[in-house]
Amino acid sequence: MSAFVRRSWVARMLMASLMLTVVAQGSVPADGDAAARPKLAIKAAKILTMDDDDTVINNGVMLIADGKIVAVGKQSKVDIPAGFDVIDHGDDWILPGLVDCHNHIAGSLFDLNDGVYLTNPGLRTVDVVTPRNENLENCLSGGVTSVLLIPGSGNNMSGFGTTTKTFGNSTEEMVIKAPGSLKIAQAGNPERYWYRVGRRFMNWNLRQTLEKAKLYHDGWTAYQKGEIAEPPTFDIVWSDFRDLFDGQFPVSVHTQIYQVYMTTITMLRDHFGLDVVTDHSTFDSYKLASLIKERDMYAIVGPRVFHFDSRDRTINGCAARFAEQGIERLGINTDAPVIPQEDLSYQATMACWYGWNDHYAAIKGITRIPAESLGIIDRVGSLEAGKDADFGLWTGSPIDPRSVCKKTFVDGRIAYDVEVKRRTR
Repeated sequence: MSAFVRRSWVARMLMASLMLTVVAQGSVPADGDAAARPKLAIKAAKILTMDDDDTVINNGVMLIADGKIVAVGKQSKVDIPAGFDVIDHGDDWILPGLVDCHNHIAGSLFDLNDGVYLTNPGLRTVDVVTPRNENLENCLSGGVTSVLLIPGSGNNMSGFGTTTKTFGNSTEEMVIKAPGSLKIAQAGNPERYWYRVGRRFMNWNLRQTLEKAKLYHDGWTAYQKGEIAEPPTFDIVWSDFRDLFDGQFPVSVHTQIYQVYMTTITMLRDHFGLDVVTDHSTFDSYKLASLIKERDMYAIVGPRVFHFDSRDRTINGCAARFAEQGIERLGINTDAPVIPQEDLSYQATMACWYGWNDHYAAIKGITRIPAESLGIIDRVGSLEAGKDADFGLWTGSPIDPRSVCKKTFVDGRIAYDVEVKRRTR
């Protein structure tokens, strides 16, 4: 990263800290009272619910109250109660808010020093979530409403991530789940750590760290079952690992390249039995798709969506190669700010350009699939009664690069409106 980029990034984050007490022009009120969460009936030409039944509603309407979806269905079949403001968006589409499970911009990571050790089991990002920072304001223009904020990828274990909304006036408003994941990088950056450690040492060091965490977890489990009389000594470094080993949240792994991807599967999934989400999933990792399918794992591709295979001199779309081998739990990420967060939909477009021919599956790969992988599908990722009213109003399919997101709603509030304040780069 150049000195200019570093200075620009620091300047943006300093500006973001000042914005915490200022409501941006054209955005919603700073408080969370009823006036900020109106009752709405939004009509549109098409609603992609992304529910279990893959329901697509033509000439649909969605009712919203108190930040939640009340009902969604055909205009001819849904009665609009008194007191709801009707907004007719004509030929537009309503889609769930986009979800990205590999993001670095929802917080000020300059406050989180994750580069000291090769494994950092005691660090977490929930303490550095930064509401209303400039990058989040930008990403709302792309219809992105939920992200997994993770530490960096410069070492093997950089700490615990946090699933957050991309809009809110406080950390409490934004956080969906903390911890949201344990961030691990199986090579692809950590080789440069200090004296350029090799993969053999990294794998050994990562394993011994997780063995210590599991020993702590097993000790507390034995105590709770009454198998031992005295509780283990509480240790704040290992305490968050208890929910990890209980499957309450996944380990999200920056992993790519055949050998590294194989180690991710055999060590983290098979040996430790962890719920593994393979972020990046680039280069020739698709050659291990059969192992991913056998274990019913999630493969999230990006930010690089194609691979040149020097063995047969072919260019391969990574998502396409996973899909053609039967991987249905297939998603897309940006690694923002590597790819700007607002370009998440375009990442899916590029995946389709490189051979992922199922456009509906690609939309699912930036909505429902990442929400499922992070264990937050009960709140976001689809448009169903009872879920958070997080959605985007688009001029058409987000896979069509000619489409734009006109409005983005988070918890029933307008977080972005192109007619009020258009975000430009």
